[in-house]
Order: sequence, then C-alpha cells, then structure tokens
Amino acid sequence: MPTILDEIVAATRQTIAADKATVPASELRAQLRDLPPTRDFHAALAATADVRLIAEVKRASPSAGLIRADFDPVTIATIYQTAGAACISVLTDKPFFQGDLDYLRQIRAAVDLPLLRKDFIVDEYQLLQARVAGADCALLIAECLKPDELKRLHEQAVDLGLQTLIELYDPENLESVLATGTELVGVNNRDLRTFKTDLHHTLRLKKSIPDDRLVVGESGIVTHADVCLLGDAGVKAILVGESLMRQSDIANAVQKLLIG
Repeated sequence: MPTILDEIVAATRQTIAADKATVPASELRAQLRDLPPTRDFHAALAATADVRLIAEVKRASPSAGLIRADFDPVTIATIYQTAGAACISVLTDKPFFQGDLDYLRQIRAAVDLPLLRKDFIVDEYQLLQARVAGADCALLIAECLKPDELKRLHEQAVDLGLQTLIELYDPENLESVLATGTELVGVNNRDLRTFKTDLHHTLRLKKSIPDDRLVVGESGIVTHADVCLLGDAGVKAILVGESLMRQSDIANAVQKLLIG
C-alpha cells in the first residue's frame, strides 16, 4: 500500500518533468557561471558551542494542513535572521506543503544567512534549480533514494557548490548516509510514512553517528527544554518550522526556543 512519502515522490517526479519541459537543464546550467559563491551552511551551524537553529519558512504540511494563513516568506525570513537563526530552510514543495521555488529566490534577495532548499530531491535538475535560486545547501532524504542515488546526488550537489543535509529516519539507512561523506546528518523525529513524531528518535540514532558529522535534530522540537535535551546529547543544530510558524510573534518564539 503506497505511503504518503510514496505519493509525494510520485508527484515530485511529475513536477520535475513539467519543469524540465518549461526550463531545460541546459538553460539552468548556462546561468551557473554568473552566480556568486555559496555561503557556508555547515560553518554557520558549527560557529558556536550553542545549539544552532535552522528556522524553516513553511506554510503548510500534509499532517497539519495550513499552518500559517498570513504567510509572507520574506517577512518571516527577515524576522528569523534578526531573531538569531543561524540558517534558514525554505520549503519549495508545492502540492503537499504549499511551498514555491520563488520563495527561495525572494528570500535570497532579502537575507544574508545560508539557505537550505527543503524538498523531495530525486533528480539533479532540482539541484540546478536550487543553486540558481540561491540555495547554499540541499536536503536529501535517505528514505526517498537508493544508496547509489543518494551518493550520486550528494556528489552532484558538491559539484554545483552546494552542501548537503542528508536526512534519515530509518536506522538501517545510516550506513548509506555516512558513506556519502556529507558533514551534515539530519535525524527526522517524524516518520514520513505515518507522520508520527518521537523526539527521542534523534537521541537514539545520535549514538551511532561519528563525532565528525554535525547532527541536526528535525521535527517535534517545540520548547527550550527540547533544545536542551538534544544539546546535552551532542546534537549541534535543530531544524524547526511548524512550532515557530504558528506563533503570532515569531521573533519572541525564536528567543524562547533558544534561550528559554
């Protein structure tokens, strides 16, 4: 029986086909030579001893529906930057998360922080799109890709000047994630097939991740106590979207999350 993740990946492949028909990969490649260098996503997260925040610009999700009605991606990203986020994640999936690649372009023009394209990346074309739109890092999801695909996409990202944050949920995928050589390993506390969340999932997996990889805890992080729990276990960064996007005062929510 197909899972939600299967449905998302199938829809993503349809979107890629349509995008390629509109803007060929060769057209995107032609734009690469004029792009400025990417910002160092990893360095921004490793810069201090504190747990660093990747704050997410996220309008909706399949599990929660519409998260924020008064959604202005540039305003939100600017608030995140001022409030102390280290990096910004921009959801670009349209069918399931009401995201848009244009949000990434708009935010790049407005903020200086390193940006992550968060999407269901299964094709090099999406990496080209990310680089041209202003991303510095691309999310790869182990549950969406075979080990050889994961490694190939990581290498293609690096060739384009992008870093990768490689996310996993299933412990059996850790070996293939580490084999890519990525410096950034994300542990999703939410099973994308059922959308159930367990914050301790990151703590369990962290024990098997080498110390030379920077671990990012993702999903289900709501309070400063959650941040402390992860930080005490050696988690260096967190990716938070929904709990911040639901707050009327986003800047205050970021401060409460990071400082308490």
